[in-house]
Amino acid sequence: MKKKNNKTGWLLSRKRLIALFGVFSLVLLLLCVRTGYIQIVKGDEYSKMADAQQVNDEVVDAKRGDITDRNGQVLAQSTKCYSVWIRPSGLEMNDTEQDNVGAKDYVTEQLTEILKLDEEESAELRAELDSDKNQIKVAKHLERDTADRIREAELTAVSITEETKRSYPLGDFASHLLGSVTEDNNGLSGLERYYDKYLSGVAGRWIKDTDSDGNTLSYGEETYYEPEDGATLTLTLDEVIQEYTEKAVNSTMKKTDADRVSALVMDPETGEVLAMASTPSFDPNNSREPGNDISEDEFYSMSSSKQLKYLNDRWRNPLINDVYEPGSTFKLITTSAALEENLTNTNEHFACSGSINVQGTTIRCWIAPGSHGGENLVEAVGNSCNPVFVQLARRIGMTKFYDYLDLFGITDVTGIDYPGEATAILQDEKTAGEVGLSTMGFGQGIAVTPIQLLTAVNAIGNEGVIMQPHIMKKITSADGEVISENKPEKVRQAVSKKTANTVKEIMQYVVEEGGAENAMIEGYEVGGKTGTAEKYGSEKGQVVGSFVGLAPIDDPQISVLLIVDNPRNGTYGSDVAAPGAKQIMEKTLKYLNIQPTKEKGQDTGLKTVPDVTGKSAARARQILENRGFKYKDSPADHKNKDYKVKDQYPKAGSSLKKGGTVYIYGE
Repeated sequence: MKKKNNKTGWLLSRKRLIALFGVFSLVLLLLCVRTGYIQIVKGDEYSKMADAQQVNDEVVDAKRGDITDRNGQVLAQSTKCYSVWIRPSGLEMNDTEQDNVGAKDYVTEQLTEILKLDEEESAELRAELDSDKNQIKVAKHLERDTADRIREAELTAVSITEETKRSYPLGDFASHLLGSVTEDNNGLSGLERYYDKYLSGVAGRWIKDTDSDGNTLSYGEETYYEPEDGATLTLTLDEVIQEYTEKAVNSTMKKTDADRVSALVMDPETGEVLAMASTPSFDPNNSREPGNDISEDEFYSMSSSKQLKYLNDRWRNPLINDVYEPGSTFKLITTSAALEENLTNTNEHFACSGSINVQGTTIRCWIAPGSHGGENLVEAVGNSCNPVFVQLARRIGMTKFYDYLDLFGITDVTGIDYPGEATAILQDEKTAGEVGLSTMGFGQGIAVTPIQLLTAVNAIGNEGVIMQPHIMKKITSADGEVISENKPEKVRQAVSKKTANTVKEIMQYVVEEGGAENAMIEGYEVGGKTGTAEKYGSEKGQVVGSFVGLAPIDDPQISVLLIVDNPRNGTYGSDVAAPGAKQIMEKTLKYLNIQPTKEKGQDTGLKTVPDVTGKSAARARQILENRGFKYKDSPADHKNKDYKVKDQYPKAGSSLKKGGTVYIYGE
């Protein structure tokens, strides 16, 4: 019986061993299959995953190229800075107790202290360490001493990379022109955006095998691709002239209490932009911060779309990106066209009664009701007489008028090297009619960009030739090779040299004898024209006052356009814009070492007395005031009365010191 039991036990054990062996064999077979699947089927995929975990591929930023003025003054540059990164996986593998604090908490505490994070920022950092991100950028644009403190702390899985930050050493200087960059150093606005492909360069790469802490493996491979630094952009801008312009713009803004003041300075012979300024400006070092016009609380309470609109409005360059009604400054274009077509001459006499009827529509002169009376073409420009320019525009005719708009570059963009150039707003040639043509003749019912207008006026100062406006002088690679260069480029002949010279003489008269005397510069002969236009689409009473000028008028070296948007102190361009333009021209002429065109003592302040006989007393008084003279009625009981002037003293053509008295005699 006992023998039988032993045999049964042996058989049972054997079966168990066979079963165990079978299970073991099955498991071994499954492991082999799994191993084969991993190595053969998924081998390439897992190999790539392993490489991805071990290979650290870092982008090495290229140094963004400098922007300088024409003389090498740096306006924008890239400076060295540092960023801090964390690899959360490295903290998980090293989550040992350090000073009784886990690795993630310890690193958070140390970085909070060094980077001076507030409670909310610290909590956000700690939360990110629990995410499934491979790398986290904790901070950027750090100074070297801060980066050194982090290095000295020897924090697990924390690394520091060297980067570049865009810097504008002169703050808001020429900000609308230069523009700004994104957080990643890509061009955002202005020249930074337009020339981004040259300035940005080509980033390099640093590929190396690392462990989970980011340390280079001793047996690993390492490859470094050198970045190609960006090119240097040299502008036609002159830092000194830009400073003069910005000071004039700011002082005009303060005096007039306007919404905005803008100024553009160019070289008529080359088309180069020498200065470009507008208020209010912004600091491109902090271009996404609100300006002084709103509080930070108000800005950050806006929706993202409203914030973006606000910032875009601040970044816009009104001298290129916006249009305005030029008003009487546009009369220079109408005058040029009429002279070129031999439809008038400087000796032709006109009669202004204060208004003119065009197909049942009454168009009034700006000074109505008595207005200018008898006047020749030169005086009509000086008086800015609307009825005369209605007549000239109608003589030219719709087709020819639009032909000259095209010749002067008004019907298309100028093609200046700057993003977002606006186009002029013109009435439809087929539907404008006589009234539309008439109003365009004196600068209303038409909207142009400032760069268009000054480019057109430059042609008058450049013997009738339109020059291509430009801001870039040259682009130089990091190794000193000139990649691109702008040279003066003639676009076309707008009017003849004879016509251009005649209009220059008229412009000189406007400054010395007409309504732009606030732009006179002692020792220099200056030509110009003022303009005052109702602001399109705004509340009644809002105007845009402007002045455009050439100096010295016999051989213009500079041209200036200054625009005052909605001045609250003053109205007319002669009062709000001409003084600021004079400030720019006077300082720039001396800076460029352009010698006075009048000998010392020759510019005595004597002025030619105009002929006011035959005019109404009201008109005579206005003419004398415009020319800078005082007046006295004779007999005395005629004071404040309107009558026809039969005689005057001193006689017309006499010389009299500015501020002197002219006696007018009634019938």
